Amino acid sequence: MHQAIETKKFGELSVSAETALTLYRDMLRARRFDERAVSLQRQGWMSSYPPFRGQEASQIGAAHAVESNDWLFPTYRSNALQLARGVPMSDILLFRLGYPEFASGHNLSHFPQAIPIATQLPHAVGTGMAMNYVNDDAAVCCYLGDGATSEGDFHEAMNMAGVFETPTVFFCENNGWAISLPRHRQTASKTIAQKADAYGFTGVQVDGNDPIAVMEVVSDALESARAGEPVIVESLTYRQGAHSTSDDPERYEQSQETLPEWRTKDPLHRFERYLRTHDVMDASDKERFESEIEAELEEAKSVAETQADVDPDDIFDNVYAERSPRQRQQQKQVERDYSTN
Repeated sequence: MHQAIETKKFGELSVSAETALTLYRDMLRARRFDERAVSLQRQGWMSSYPPFRGQEASQIGAAHAVESNDWLFPTYRSNALQLARGVPMSDILLFRLGYPEFASGHNLSHFPQAIPIATQLPHAVGTGMAMNYVNDDAAVCCYLGDGATSEGDFHEAMNMAGVFETPTVFFCENNGWAISLPRHRQTASKTIAQKADAYGFTGVQVDGNDPIAVMEVVSDALESARAGEPVIVESLTYRQGAHSTSDDPERYEQSQETLPEWRTKDPLHRFERYLRTHDVMDASDKERFESEIEAELEEAKSVAETQADVDPDDIFDNVYAERSPRQRQQQKQVERDYSTN
């Protein structure tokens, strides 16, 4: 039986000052993007947005572990991971405005964001199976939240990954909530990592608020996956805000289980103190980063606002080679609705 290893704690891994500073910059960049996106949504600039505040270290650490030829299967909350892996800010803003997901033509190995819970997991395993068939030496990093582990797709994907030894890493961010449901209300397992035991491979826990630890653990997991040993990584972090901009966490946050301080402490502030203590960065570094990020945010917003209007017919493209009778009916309905608004 495979056992989940003890959680790796903050500061145990040494990396170069350059790598540590890059991790911090990417975390700060993700935080500022998240703050700006929430602000834009509140202004009516876009209809909805899923915040990820508090999960920056987890996603940035994972992004720096994924190789350029590895495939990423993201969800709606993995925007920090996508930003660090090269997706332009403007692409994510445009997606929230209803445009095609990679409007810039960004062509790294990213699948589209999965909005339904856990539906991306069987696809990720299937991609891993295809890699095995063609002797591709890349791996798959599939992002999911703890709520996805209660879906049938999760168990089917885990089982197939174990049986067919696919090069798949299931990167599960356990942020404490499945929308309004705390983890202890949706599974009796002591950990999510130990769920791998039932499927014949390894489960690992990591301090998701330590980007260095996450980078190391996910790197090791991807190497294991490339060798035919799937892994589930449970990244222990905390969702500091709402599930989405339509959510009110004050209605349920009192039902949360007690979590240790290292898990709920702000990862950006903690990592900044760590780097300052070790003389890796100072105030001038942060000022420079803030200036660069602000300019990037303004440019991304400008690009999104100057994009040509979306044609409602576009949503019917790339579904079938020829539109079905049902699609044609839907198209006419969209045209009627669009013309009246």
